[in-house]
Amino acid sequence: MPNFANTQKSEIVLDVIYCIIYSVLHTVYHMAQTENLFENLRLELRRGCLALAVLAQLRQEHYGYTLRKALVEHGLEIEESTLYPLLRRLESQGLLVSEWREEDKRKKRFYKLSGEGSSILARLLQEWRRINASIDNIV
Repeated sequence: MPNFANTQKSEIVLDVIYCIIYSVLHTVYHMAQTENLFENLRLELRRGCLALAVLAQLRQEHYGYTLRKALVEHGLEIEESTLYPLLRRLESQGLLVSEWREEDKRKKRFYKLSGEGSSILARLLQEWRRINASIDNIV
């Protein structure tokens, strides 16, 4: 004769285990979604800031390595895989000019702001300061 009490206990234990597993998986999934959302928003914010920082730093001429080093010295880490495409994009937009020169027996591409780049930088800095002040007031 089957023991219904043991069967019911087993089913209850399985239900509890299922609920625990579901709860853990749901929490992990929600945390991953939240982290992905944060990371996407962080990258979006960073993209604009990097462009502004690069333009500002290129008020003085730099080649890629010294530009990256100057940004890092000011606390702004940037990977080469991010910097060089950004430089090409800013140049294609007419905000930078570049030229190849030999230095220390190596050819290097030097970048600096164009006339239009200087004008755009001034406007972007005004906008940056306005936005920054507004956010400071909000938070």
